[in-house]
Amino acid sequence: MAPRRHAGGAVTGGGVTVSIPLKLALVTETYPPEVNGVAMTLGRLAEGLRSRGHAVSIVRPHQRNELSGTLLDGGLLVPGLPIPLYPKLRFGLPAMRRLISLWRTAMPDIVHVATEGPLGHSALSAARRLGIPTISSFHTNFHSYSRHYGIGWLKPGIESYLRWFHNRTAATLVPTASLAMALGQAGFCNVRVLSRGVDTALFSPARRSPLLRLEWGARPDAPVCLVVSRLAPEKNLALAFKAFAAIRHEWPDARMVCVGDGPAALALARRYPDVLFRGMRTGEDLATHYASADLFLFPSLTETFGNVVSEALASGLPVVAFDHAAAGELIAEGRNGWRVAPGDSAAFISVSREAVRRLSRGGIDRAACAVSVRHLSWDSIAERYETMLIDAVERRYDDADAVLPAPTFEI
Repeated sequence: MAPRRHAGGAVTGGGVTVSIPLKLALVTETYPPEVNGVAMTLGRLAEGLRSRGHAVSIVRPHQRNELSGTLLDGGLLVPGLPIPLYPKLRFGLPAMRRLISLWRTAMPDIVHVATEGPLGHSALSAARRLGIPTISSFHTNFHSYSRHYGIGWLKPGIESYLRWFHNRTAATLVPTASLAMALGQAGFCNVRVLSRGVDTALFSPARRSPLLRLEWGARPDAPVCLVVSRLAPEKNLALAFKAFAAIRHEWPDARMVCVGDGPAALALARRYPDVLFRGMRTGEDLATHYASADLFLFPSLTETFGNVVSEALASGLPVVAFDHAAAGELIAEGRNGWRVAPGDSAAFISVSREAVRRLSRGGIDRAACAVSVRHLSWDSIAERYETMLIDAVERRYDDADAVLPAPTFEI
């Protein structure tokens, strides 16, 4: 039964009454102002819940110029260590005893463990010890990343750990139906879809800037290809640059712009001198970069969603991507972009060239690209997230065993 909000400050459904506002503890390794898709998504969800009257406390590693300790909102900053190859990001150290003490004093109604590292593991253990309903989310294909870092032999073990971890929670939130199906086939239980939103006020075709295009050295009618990505081996960026080389063979005045930073930044800049690397961009600056390009190339096959796809579309950019994750659900063939069979690199290059031909003939309406993702407002995503949290709390009262399923794999 769907939960129903009552004026008396409660939600009923399934025969129980849940008091609102809810008190949520969100546990994550990354959070704004860090710049990545997971941090942005979690920040938006927390903001959306607070705007709906709920209390959200954050448990995360301390960032630069911060000290560990309890936060004013009832959250907690814990010690952390730099993530190998990503020194700007940190993974949190285990904090089970501190979390048990904190949550015994001010117990949340529900805990959302958003990342599966040592901090997330200890938070899940603390919540189970205290009998607090817990959900998780699957944001990153760590098991798929392994082959890009020379540790492919660890993939089965990583997948087993992730399955064990997520199956200890009441629900695992994923951003696409295709990922939910894949995880279900891999033995993950209680997988539910919570898509990711896009800020259509920020990302808009109206931000197109002729001055920025001049800065790139692009003539008004010259095609500009864009990549926005973490610059890392698992992103398959070499394929985007190969596609650009094929495009430039036919359109010598074409330009390629790459926005982002990461461990492969220097190597890629040396290898591809014809690409304009613009580093990390945020806010209106990032939105202007999107809107001022003509075609978005997205060659990654390791995404759980790919926020950049919806951001590009909202900015009026047609997208060439593999039929995977967000692209598989958001791209309408030939109307706002083109999908390529996963792993078919030759087809990706060929389709990218054909896309520029189509664009040169005015075959894609930039406004239609933006309209195609208007349904992904963050307000609607926050509303669905709220419903999922209430459902998990209700099931805690209906059947405690449903919240704590027996793990299928032990470490």
